[in-house]
Amino acid sequence: MDSDDFKKIEEMFKHHIDVVSENFKHHVGIMSEDFQHKLDIVVEGHQMLADKIDRVETTLTARLDRVESKVDSVAADLSAHRGDTEAHHGVYRVKEE
Repeated sequence: MDSDDFKKIEEMFKHHIDVVSENFKHHVGIMSEDFQHKLDIVVEGHQMLADKIDRVETTLTARLDRVESKVDSVAADLSAHRGDTEAHHGVYRVKEE
């Protein structure tokens, strides 16, 4: 073998390395795009879930406010009723044990 043969072999290796390198870069690029797409889907899902949680929280808060208002109303009615029955102590009595 002479130096020309070594140069040809070296050029062949360089060519193969360049081809393998390009293929590797291409595959890494595809994998990166695929990963980014999957990540985007996960982020979108989390955003949808956060929006739904916010809607549920708003609805639940409104319902709890209504329940609290009803409880306050019942407590006021009970207090008025108790006051009224205590005013008629000759006939009605509130007895607590």
